[in-house]
Amino acid sequence: MPSAISVVTLITDFGDRDYFVASMKGVMLGINNQTRIVDVSHQVSPYAIEEAAFLLNSCYHYFPDGTVHVVVVDPSVGSSRRGLLVTTSRFFFVAPDNGVLSYIFENELNVEVRQIENRQFRLDSSGATFDGRDLFAPSAAWLTRGQTPGAYGRLVTDYEKLPILKPEVRKGILHGYVTYIDHFGNIITNITPDDIKSLQEITQNKKFSIHLGGATIDELKTHYEQGSHEKPEALINSNGHLEIFLKKESAAENLGISIRANLEIH
Repeated sequence: MPSAISVVTLITDFGDRDYFVASMKGVMLGINNQTRIVDVSHQVSPYAIEEAAFLLNSCYHYFPDGTVHVVVVDPSVGSSRRGLLVTTSRFFFVAPDNGVLSYIFENELNVEVRQIENRQFRLDSSGATFDGRDLFAPSAAWLTRGQTPGAYGRLVTDYEKLPILKPEVRKGILHGYVTYIDHFGNIITNITPDDIKSLQEITQNKKFSIHLGGATIDELKTHYEQGSHEKPEALINSNGHLEIFLKKESAAENLGISIRANLEIH
C-alpha cells in the first residue's frame, strides 16, 4: 500500500472559467492544509472520458509514491454510477466508475478497487450535480491524512473498463488508431516502434509508408524542426508512440482527423 503523503493531482473537464476547480481545492485544503495540489489539466473536452484516461496514463507514473490521482470527467454525475477508490502498489486513484481508469487496470499490478460508500467521505449537499467537490475531493483529502482504503467501502470487481485498442498486423498491413490530439494539433497514435519492427519482420521489408486521412508519409523524422509547413510528417514522440505533425500547424485540422481514426502502415 502506498504511504500517505500530501500530493494530489487533478484532471477534470471543468475548465477555468467557473468555481468548480477552486471548490474542490478548497475542500481538500480544509481537510489537509498541507496538501500539494498539481493541476494536470482542466481542459479535457467536455464528457471526454477517453481523453482524460489518456492524459492520466501519460503522466501518473512520474509522481512520487503515495500520490492521490483524482479524475473527474463524469457525464453520469448524480446517477447510480459508483465512485471508486483504486489502490495500487504505488498510488491511489479516485474517480467515477465510467472507464476513465481503464489504463490503470490494464497496466498496474496488485490493483484493489473499492466503492466509495462511507458517508464520512461525502459532503452534505442540496443537489447531486457536483461529486467532484462533494465526493471525490474529500475522499482524496482524507487519504492524504492517512485514512485506510478499507474504510471507504466494499471491494468491487465489476468496474467499468473502456476497450483499449491494440495495433495489429493483418495481411501485411499494420492497423492502428489515433488515441489523442494535443494542444498543438499533433496526432498521437497507439503505434510504437516495436509494432513497426514487428511489421518489418513479418513483411521482410525495411521500407514502410504511413497512411492517414489521405496523407502518405514515407519516413520518420526525429524532431519537429525537420517537419514541413506543407505536408504532415511523422516521428516517434518522447512517450514512445508514433505521432503525426505539421510544422507549427495543426495536423489534425489539416487532415480532418479525430480520436479513434484508423491509420495503416504498409
